[in-house]
Amino acid sequence: QVQLVESGGGLVQAGGSLRLSCAASGRTFSRYAMGWFRQAPEKEREFVAAINWIYSTDYADSVKGRFTIARDNAKNTIYLQMNSLKPEDTAVYYCATRSPSYSTRIPADYDYWGQGTQVTVSS
Repeated sequence: QVQLVESGGGLVQAGGSLRLSCAASGRTFSRYAMGWFRQAPEKEREFVAAINWIYSTDYADSVKGRFTIARDNAKNTIYLQMNSLKPEDTAVYYCATRSPSYSTRIPADYDYWGQGTQVTVSS
């Protein structure tokens, strides 16, 4: 059974940094695409970043240049380095995986999800 466990969220001031981690188990991690999504209160879940099996990356325009997604297949872990954080980045952040090796920006395309980790950016 596939399990994803996020960690690294917290409270940070605007302009600060956080690094989120997502530890995966239950499948051959290196073969699949992985993504980060976020959901703020009363808003729909939205795409943040994704990385596919050949390490190609994709970012939402709102985080491009500030966030970096990376994967360590040996540790079955992906990361989201978040710099220059803004109050509008406040949300619950989720990692997700999908069976095809290429990533998409659509939450419904992902098969498994973690429980989420809260990120709060104060102004």
